[in-house]
Amino acid sequence: MSLPESIAKSPSLPEVHRSIAVPEGTSFWRKLLAYAGPGYLVSVGYMDPGNWATDLAGGAKFGYALLSVILLSNLMAIVLQSLCVRLGVATGRDLAQCCRDYFSPRVSFGLWILCEIAIAACDLAELVGSAIALQLLFGIPLAIGVCITALDVLIILFLQSRGFRYIEALVITMIMVIGGCFMAEMIFARPDVGAVVGGFAPRVEILQNPQMLYIAIGILGATVMPHNLYLHSAIIQTRRWKETVEQKWEAIKFGTIDSTIALSFALFINAAILILAAASFHFSGNQEVAEIQDAYKLLSPVLGAPLASTLFGVALLVSGQNSTLTGTMAGQIVMEGFLHIRLKPLLRRLLTRLVAIVPALLTIVFLGESSTTNLLILSQVILSLQLSFAVVPLVMFTSDRRLMKEFVNPQWLTYLAWSISAIIIALNSWLLFQTFFG
Repeated sequence: MSLPESIAKSPSLPEVHRSIAVPEGTSFWRKLLAYAGPGYLVSVGYMDPGNWATDLAGGAKFGYALLSVILLSNLMAIVLQSLCVRLGVATGRDLAQCCRDYFSPRVSFGLWILCEIAIAACDLAELVGSAIALQLLFGIPLAIGVCITALDVLIILFLQSRGFRYIEALVITMIMVIGGCFMAEMIFARPDVGAVVGGFAPRVEILQNPQMLYIAIGILGATVMPHNLYLHSAIIQTRRWKETVEQKWEAIKFGTIDSTIALSFALFINAAILILAAASFHFSGNQEVAEIQDAYKLLSPVLGAPLASTLFGVALLVSGQNSTLTGTMAGQIVMEGFLHIRLKPLLRRLLTRLVAIVPALLTIVFLGESSTTNLLILSQVILSLQLSFAVVPLVMFTSDRRLMKEFVNPQWLTYLAWSISAIIIALNSWLLFQTFFG
């Protein structure tokens, strides 16, 4: 396909494109360190406040049964994010740019709209989660907290001006804080290890019970994030490898290792939230606990640990703020890739925040503060319903030898990726059937 030269040469995130050097002739660990970062930026989207709502509801209501869904979702995420690395390295294009290049304008525009909806749903979850944390920790009214969280745009702009490594360092630090909080929570909760291990085994009951299925789809939507597929294919290109086949294979290898390690942290945190809810609420007669606020209030009394609630609130606040750092970049990548329109970072962030703030404030004002958890869970289901529209093009492109050349997916990976796509589409179809006809 022939493209206008100005479009064909336009890089993803041009302000940080190829800005981080990769050392040559050094040890495995130094190269891994050079590539470490993009996977962690992607992983924060897999542990945002939307995950908290679905994981808390699943653990409190169904015990450890939905751990298998978290594991399955995380394995899917690892495979799909590895395809993003492969696409970005092999083609020098992100997923949004590839869609614009190889689909008709009408299809490309439709995919852009769907992706913007997914980003708005994700941003809504992050905004509401951060506001809830501010209310729990400092007593700030929820509506005011929603407005305060919009100020995080200043943090993002400052970090972008300092360099991409500063963003990566902050994100990794906050992931460590969240992980540390939940390590302590696991010590307080003392879950049944045998029951936890059993929870990772798949159950047919999940497909047969509409309530379990609804939360399971929410977990899938909260774990495998549509906009993260666009994000990862772009930020892997912040590394400055040489344009040789050998160097590109090396970039694919280390980029995949980076994302796999980072997503393993996300698996631990997601599983820890559900395990905490199951151990604290499901087996103590509090199966109906689904509100984040209720979980915060009950944790310390139920576990007999004064710090339990505080650590829960701190982790929630850090999680929400962490996720917003990548939301802006994802929005920029999607808009520039699909429409080839660049907006100033401040304007882009304010527009993204406005789309999330309006429904959040309306919901709080007219339905009350207790409606926020249902809003979080719904946002994750919306993400899941949008997911196939990002996954299918990703698998198509990485399986196309004309586009990928020697970096095309091997046959086994193509079969696996299409199987994952089929599972996602089937689960979403089943959810719609159960919702309207079940």
